[in-house]
Amino acid sequence: MSPHAVEPQTNGDHSLEDNEDYDLICIGFGPASLAIAIALNDALESRQAVPGLENVRRQSPKVLFLERQHRFGWHSGMLLPGTKMQISFVKDLATMRDPQSHFTFLNYLHKKGRLAQFTNLDTFLPQRVEYADYLSWCASHFDDVVQYGQEVLQVSPRRSQPSKSIVDRWQITARDAKTRTTKSFSSRNIVLALGGAPRIPQPFPQQHPRVIHSSSYAHCISKVLTNPSAHYSVAVVGSGQSAAECFHDLHARYPNARTRLLIRGDALKPSDDSPFVNEIFDADQVDTFYSSTAAQRAATISGNRATNYGVVRGALLQEIYDDLYIQRLHQSDEQKWLHRIEKYCEVVAAQANDDGVELVVRDVNHGTKETLRFDAVVVAAGYKRNMHEEILDPVRGLTADGEHFGVRRDYSVEMSRDKVNETAGIWLQGCNESSHGLADTLLSILAVRGGEMVKSIFGDERYGGRV
Repeated sequence: MSPHAVEPQTNGDHSLEDNEDYDLICIGFGPASLAIAIALNDALESRQAVPGLENVRRQSPKVLFLERQHRFGWHSGMLLPGTKMQISFVKDLATMRDPQSHFTFLNYLHKKGRLAQFTNLDTFLPQRVEYADYLSWCASHFDDVVQYGQEVLQVSPRRSQPSKSIVDRWQITARDAKTRTTKSFSSRNIVLALGGAPRIPQPFPQQHPRVIHSSSYAHCISKVLTNPSAHYSVAVVGSGQSAAECFHDLHARYPNARTRLLIRGDALKPSDDSPFVNEIFDADQVDTFYSSTAAQRAATISGNRATNYGVVRGALLQEIYDDLYIQRLHQSDEQKWLHRIEKYCEVVAAQANDDGVELVVRDVNHGTKETLRFDAVVVAAGYKRNMHEEILDPVRGLTADGEHFGVRRDYSVEMSRDKVNETAGIWLQGCNESSHGLADTLLSILAVRGGEMVKSIFGDERYGGRV
């Protein structure tokens, strides 16, 4: 199988007048865009006709992916020793759409010579570092259609014929991370798959090396706390999986440090990954969710938050409890423990300087406050999913209501057809939880969704070859 069925393009600076005119540009090259690349590759490589994709199979589209990072990476700041995936490897980037794809996790293991040994592990949950390697292996097949180190600044409307008022192209302006020069690209269709921006809420300082978001924990903590044997004082703020993983990792990374996990509630809560509940992450559930009213959607998300937000896998909870119990074995006074979970804590003020971070913590039950000092604070407060808003601001007036980026079931932004040609489209990925359900930001549905995206963008009804 040829690994590059998607037509390669040459890199380089181009002015707007002479740059390539693409059929599709994906902004961001994380798992969501990678799933699209794989699904398109599989459609073009298939020996059998793919219903609804005959036109694109006759003439390979011009496709480009723009990625801000200098190389492919997936949650590299949270690839901690021993951490495992939270979903089955069967929900990789291909299997649920086409188990015979070259890009399944099992084929990756086969190509790497580890299939038998992985089978001996008797698990559906690979270590996260191995899954990251699988994703990088998949991404390496598309190096000739990816430009890394490109920060997209904005998307603006463009008309191939200036005399016409209707928009039929999009202009993407990007800045090269190395040279700091800008370049422009033109495409009929655009996918924005930007991932999440780390969220550090008030009152924490937004840009301070001693206040670390969990997403960059593995990269940053050792730069701030350089001596593994030192008696540091470190706080982790949060009650979800990432907070628990960072807190657990600190035990081994800094055995002499005093670590505190600050949570608002009375205990760390387990995630619900039982089989019936897991069905909410099935790809076929998106139709049901999308067809519901806004109130029904909100109620469904609220009712199912225990599957994804502010909860921790049971196995990790057990490990953390074991660690705390060993301390109890040697010291009955919890106040003297090196590693503790502080309950009912709300951080109401924070100040950071070169020497450390001071937190003012309020007891949510009694309202009392105390000031605590730490050498570093790890904030596990999740992500913002609105980065597309700023990039697409020049396009806002062309949407259906002239203000919001509402999406259809196929993830395409609803445009005013009086202003935008139906052959020009914008799709959003990973920022549609309120309309498409809890699985929207997760890996669970990427294989199937990648295939849906290819059919939506390149289906015979709208893609009749290059214009």
